Amino acid sequence: MARTTESLYERVVQTTHIYLGPAADRFIDRQVQNHIHKEPSTLNEADLILLIDWIRVAVSLLTDDSEIVEEYILQLERLAHPKPIGKVHDGYSQL
Repeated sequence: MARTTESLYERVVQTTHIYLGPAADRFIDRQVQNHIHKEPSTLNEADLILLIDWIRVAVSLLTDDSEIVEEYILQLERLAHPKPIGKVHDGYSQL
């Protein structure tokens, strides 16, 4: 079965949808455009690392539930720092 590859932007919106519902697309689009100054579809891991602080501030203004905010931020951090494929030893990847 072929697996479709989602962009980082799509994964961020999908994660955000869990917390903000249908407002997720617009929320992420505005955060990227206003704070990173680029098109959302071109979002990369380095951009997301910068964006996470802005998202934390914005979501904290929407809810007083700090546990929800931290859970959401943790999910975004996992997207920004994907797990390595395997350990690198002597220049070779070990799975």
